[in-house]
Amino acid sequence: MTVTVRFAPSPTGRLHAGNIRTAIINALFARKAEGNFILRLDDTDKERSTQEFAQGIEEDIAWLELNWSDKVRQSDRLARYDAAVEKLKEMGRLYPAYETPEELELKRKRQLARGKPPVYDRAALKLTDDEKAALEAEGRTPHWRFRLEPRDVVWEDLVRGQQHVDAGSLSDPVLIRGDGTFLYTLPSVVDDIDLGITHVVRGEDHVANTAPQIQLFEALGADAPRFGHHNLLVGADGAALSKRDKSLSIQGMREEGLDPLAVVSYAATIGTSDPVAPHDDLNELAKAFDFGKLSRAPARFDPNELRLLNAKLLHARPYDAVAEQLETMGVTGGRAFWDAVRGNLTTLAEAKDWWAVVTGPVEPSIEDPAFCGTAGDLLPPEPWNEETWGAWTGAVKAETGAKGKALFQPLRLALTGKPHGPELKQLLPLIGRTRALSRLRGEVA
Repeated sequence: MTVTVRFAPSPTGRLHAGNIRTAIINALFARKAEGNFILRLDDTDKERSTQEFAQGIEEDIAWLELNWSDKVRQSDRLARYDAAVEKLKEMGRLYPAYETPEELELKRKRQLARGKPPVYDRAALKLTDDEKAALEAEGRTPHWRFRLEPRDVVWEDLVRGQQHVDAGSLSDPVLIRGDGTFLYTLPSVVDDIDLGITHVVRGEDHVANTAPQIQLFEALGADAPRFGHHNLLVGADGAALSKRDKSLSIQGMREEGLDPLAVVSYAATIGTSDPVAPHDDLNELAKAFDFGKLSRAPARFDPNELRLLNAKLLHARPYDAVAEQLETMGVTGGRAFWDAVRGNLTTLAEAKDWWAVVTGPVEPSIEDPAFCGTAGDLLPPEPWNEETWGAWTGAVKAETGAKGKALFQPLRLALTGKPHGPELKQLLPLIGRTRALSRLRGEVA
């Protein structure tokens, strides 16, 4: 059996940390099993789905290098859903119901007041043809419910172990709205059948949907796939993630300059028994992936922890791995520049800021003009290398008597305009004597 999984976002918004984690888990599982990872755009919501969001989703997934083997759109498959509807109607498993939302809410409140579970009472099944016609004459259009069989539904969850639900305790789910549009369940099941999905891996908020879906698979003459429900993400403070927080969106992470491998590494390892650490590539992550490592407790997503992980990844990354990206950013300092600054980067985009420090113009910060003037007079002739900084500061120390912070901090502020940064023994040769001398004299250079 070839493992085939899918990630099924709705193009009604951009991807964020919560739903991209589902994509990452699916993609790593498929990669480990040498199977298929399908992108399915659930775009049947005509009012909210847009081509712009669909394109953004594809860009986000491509940026994370979660390469899909196939892509489908539900809007292209409406005829298949209509065929499934007719089959279910012929079997007597799909029936029309005419209650308004207000009437259903009133029923629910009455049941709760009587101490009963708020389960749909199947009143629609008792309607005669004449009663249905009368309701439709009033202008009512039916929604359609899937009739559940009152039996125990059991499945072995990939994460949660054996699960069972008494379907007789559930309301018959609505598959088609009164306006004729589909809810999530029927198109999803039809797609899973047609695409040969072997494993449905999703968040644990979908556990309650599983029993009705298994019965729907069976009603349509198919074996249900394996199900796995992973733990959900919460914020660093334990509160629910906000979809409006741009730092949690994949688009925001891209714009911030985070590395896609850091994002994948973080999302794949939080909430597991593995340590949160950067990985060299997706194959390494996939090899380590195991459903048994997933915790049942919610996983905390901390943007600051992600940034620290991103920094660790950059600090260990060789020049050849970033050369093309640096060139695209206009950073042409080569290997010497990368070796000088990478230990101080949180995101790759910050390399551009340090390249601006090297090439100027920089407005120096001069606390003691006399001291900096003396230091400028003692600058040795070029060529410079990593030994230059030590030799020069030694000479300045001997001439002025300054040492420690009193020696090094004024020089850093004058040369870079910043109180902290890369080691100047590496940065100074890149700045060069002409710019260094100008900055020590208080000139913008």
